[in-house]
Amino acid sequence: MRLPERVVRATIVLQNASERLVGWFQLTFLILFGSLYAVAPKAVSSEKTYEILPWFLVVYLLLTVIRLIFAYRGRIPEPLLYVSVIIDMGLLLGMIWTFHIQYQQPPSFYLKAPTLLYVFIFISLRALRFEARFVIVAGIVAAAGWMTLTAYSIFSGGGMNRITHDYVHYMKFNSILIGAEFEKIVIIITVTAILALAINRAQKLLVSSVAEETAVRDLSRFFSPEIARQITASEHEISVGKGQLRETAILMVDIRGFTRLASVIQPDDLICLLADYQAKMVPIIQSHGGTIDKFLGDGIMATFGAAVISETFAADALNAVDAVMTAADNWSADLQADKKPLLKIGAAVTTGQVIFGAVGDASRMEYTVIGDAVNMAAKLEKHTKSEGVHTLCTASAYETARKQGYRPPVERKMLEIRNIEGVIQPQDIVILAL
Repeated sequence: MRLPERVVRATIVLQNASERLVGWFQLTFLILFGSLYAVAPKAVSSEKTYEILPWFLVVYLLLTVIRLIFAYRGRIPEPLLYVSVIIDMGLLLGMIWTFHIQYQQPPSFYLKAPTLLYVFIFISLRALRFEARFVIVAGIVAAAGWMTLTAYSIFSGGGMNRITHDYVHYMKFNSILIGAEFEKIVIIITVTAILALAINRAQKLLVSSVAEETAVRDLSRFFSPEIARQITASEHEISVGKGQLRETAILMVDIRGFTRLASVIQPDDLICLLADYQAKMVPIIQSHGGTIDKFLGDGIMATFGAAVISETFAADALNAVDAVMTAADNWSADLQADKKPLLKIGAAVTTGQVIFGAVGDASRMEYTVIGDAVNMAAKLEKHTKSEGVHTLCTASAYETARKQGYRPPVERKMLEIRNIEGVIQPQDIVILAL
C-alpha cells in the first residue's frame, strides 16, 4: 500500500526521534561500560597489554557523538545507518576480542565473556526505528562476528587442542565447546528473527496509527474537534439512522449584505474576506464550548451541548455571542480603517430539544442537529433586520442562560409578542446587541 506523502513525513519524524533515542542509549552504554572497566581490577602489571580496550571506547565515543549530531541536525542518510549498525557491532565484538590480551589468556578466554549479552542490547536498539531490516543487519553482523571470534579462537594459539566435549571441563578451564558457541549463534539468529517479525507487525500498526492520527488532524480541519473525536473514538461504525435527544443552544451568525457584496468585488477578495471573518469568529465560538455544525456561505451555525453534553449550554451560547459581537465591531473598524467594504454581523440564539446524529447515505455522512430550535434560530437571525438590531435570542433561551449563570454585560431589553416570519406562534424575544 502506497502511503500518502503526509503520512510518510509523519513516520519519518518518528523514525528520526528513534535515531536520537538510539544515540542516547549508546552513550549510556559507553558510560556504563567505561565505568565498569575503570573500576575492574587489572590482572597484569604491564599497561601496554591492556591499552587496546580504551582506544576502542574512545573511537566508539567519537562515533556515537557524531551519530547524535547527525540525528539532531536532520535525517541520517540510510547508507550511514547501515554503516553505523556494522561499526557498532564490530566495535563491541572487537572489545570482547581484546579481553584475552588484557588478561594474557588464550583466545578461548573471551568466548565466556558475559559482555556478549550486550549484543542483544545492540540488536534490540535497532527495533526502536520500527524497521526490521536494520535489526536483521545487526543480527547477521553479530552472528557472523561471533562465528569469526570462535574460528579465531580455534585456529590460533593452539585452539584446536582446547576443543572439548566435556561441559564441566569447559566451564573450569579455557576450553572450547563447539556446541556452546553454536548455541550462542543460534540464539542470536533466533532473537533477531523474532524481533524482526515483531517489528514487521508493529510497523504495520505504527503506519496505521500515524495514518489514523493524520486522518484525525485532517478531520479536525473539516469537522469540529468534538465531531472528529466522535468519529474516531466510536466503538462502532458510524451509521445513519441513529440519533440522540439533546437539550441544546443554537447560534446563527451571518454577514449583513454579503450577497450584494459578492456581486461587486473580485472572487479572490470575497473569499479572503470570508476567510478572515471565519478565522475571527470560529475560535471565539469554540473557546466558549461551541461546536461548528456547518458553514452556510457567509453564515455560521454552531451548537452548544449537542456534540458534548453541557450543563451550561445556554449561558455558553450567550457568552459566545457577546464575544462574537465585540469581535465583529472591532473587525468592522479594521475594515473601515483599511478602506475596505464595511460589514456588519447579525446573530441569533435559541434553545430547545434537538436530535443529534449522523445524516446522509453510505457514501457521505455528516453529524448535525435537527429540531425546531434550529429552524427558529435561522428565522430569528433574519428577524434581526426587521427589528433593526444585530443580535436576538428567545426569551426562553435568555431565562435558561440566566439560570445557568449567564451575567449580561448590560441590561437587556425584552420585546414581547413578536411575529417572526415563518414561525406560527408569536414569540417573546430579547435584544442582545443593537
